[in-house]
Amino acid sequence: MSVGGAPVRERLRRLVEHQWFQRTVLGVIIANAAILGLETSILDGPADEVLQVIDDAMLCFFVAEITLRLVAHGPRFFRDPWSVFDLLVVGIALIPATGPLSLLRALRILRVLRLADSVPSMKRVVNGLVAAVPGMGSVGALLVLVMYVSVVIATNLYGAIAPEHFGDLGTTAFTLFQVMTGEAWPDIADDVMVHEPMAWIFFVVFILVVSFAVLNLFIAVVVSGMESIDDLAEHEEKNDAEVMTELRAIRAQLAAVQAELAASRAASPEPEPETVPAP
Repeated sequence: MSVGGAPVRERLRRLVEHQWFQRTVLGVIIANAAILGLETSILDGPADEVLQVIDDAMLCFFVAEITLRLVAHGPRFFRDPWSVFDLLVVGIALIPATGPLSLLRALRILRVLRLADSVPSMKRVVNGLVAAVPGMGSVGALLVLVMYVSVVIATNLYGAIAPEHFGDLGTTAFTLFQVMTGEAWPDIADDVMVHEPMAWIFFVVFILVVSFAVLNLFIAVVVSGMESIDDLAEHEEKNDAEVMTELRAIRAQLAAVQAELAASRAASPEPEPETVPAP
């Protein structure tokens, strides 16, 4: 197996990593997304049966593709999060959509998310988002803290004036969420300012702090994560270029050594054959 298996696995690896194979998979994914969308509009009749047959054929293609990648990469397949995601998506699609599992039929659309793995630029964006998750968690915690403080202050200040907007913590939280998104906040402020003319100060400060400061931190963290991914990719490309340069230098040195050996062999006289005395 070590003699014949390794070349077979290597050929499969070159096959699944070839550009035309990747483009074929990408085309099938896009076509499958269109088929899944059409199935939501065409529910009965022969057209639905044709779409179902095409969808099953595409699912068979995805199963074959995952199988080839499993054989080609071996245990390394499970070290790649995108490969594990592909396996889970295809596995969900294989579950029979009958009985209590019928809801899983709608999850077949997750196969479209494989575009994020097939398109390098999209994959880079997703990797940037994943890299920004820790920072986004910190910014989210800061946003929750600011929101909680604002909810308590607004409930105490305007709960008796406008109970329909600030009557309790839950109602105030929903109202301030509307204000944060910019939805109908002037009407809310007008209802409060009828009784408290200086209430505009609270709303202006809240919008400046939450909408313009804290929420923009999310964008900054995501951009920073994407830049880190780009820097890492650039660093890897630079290292690859340096390795290739060193390999070329080593090949040139080996060629020079081989040339010197060939020249020395050609210059050295051949030993004369020994004569054997006659008896």
